[in-house]
Amino acid sequence: MKKFLLAGVGLLALGVASATAADIAARMPIKAPVYMAPYYNWTGAYVGINGGGGWGQSTWDNRFGTANAKLSGGLVGGTLGYNYQMNHAVFGIEGDIDWSNIRGSTSNGICVGTNCETRNSWLSTVRGRLGYAADRFMPYITGGAAFGDIKATPAAFGTQTTTKVGWTAGAGVEAALAGPWTAKVEYLYVDLGKASCDVVVCGVPTNVDFRSHVVRVGVNYRF
Repeated sequence: MKKFLLAGVGLLALGVASATAADIAARMPIKAPVYMAPYYNWTGAYVGINGGGGWGQSTWDNRFGTANAKLSGGLVGGTLGYNYQMNHAVFGIEGDIDWSNIRGSTSNGICVGTNCETRNSWLSTVRGRLGYAADRFMPYITGGAAFGDIKATPAAFGTQTTTKVGWTAGAGVEAALAGPWTAKVEYLYVDLGKASCDVVVCGVPTNVDFRSHVVRVGVNYRF
């Protein structure tokens, strides 16, 4: 009889404990799952503005010798491009055209005893881009064709302007801002090759080249 009594008490205690646990579980609040923002997607077209500065060197070369002009100046313009993201890789194409005031002169006097000035008044590039999407940040490398003019001016002889096609390569990083806006900073090396300054302007046939380092910042609007 004593054993049956103890067994009944045990069963009763077990039932009370189970009911209490169930009641406590029912009263506990259910936490909502933690919200995870989706990763930023870089796919799409964009337009923007850019500006910065450049520095470099222009070499004047003729039968009297060689002279180097140190170049520097600013530039500002517009940008158009498109990105396509595949996993973390971002493939893109970008074009831009800038007003430029990158210029410099040398007093070496190879142009019949005068100063020689080199100036670039516009600069454009068409480049491929390969980036790595780290959510809202994208470092990238870039390279392609460069277009621009080389204005060769030996003092007192006039100016000869030649449009040239060269190449460019560089790297940068772009970051997503609020909404469809992004911002970037990039470095480009630009080589427009050599222009020929003829006998009438330079006195003797002269080659004038243009090589520049360019650092720009930009803001883009993505569609």
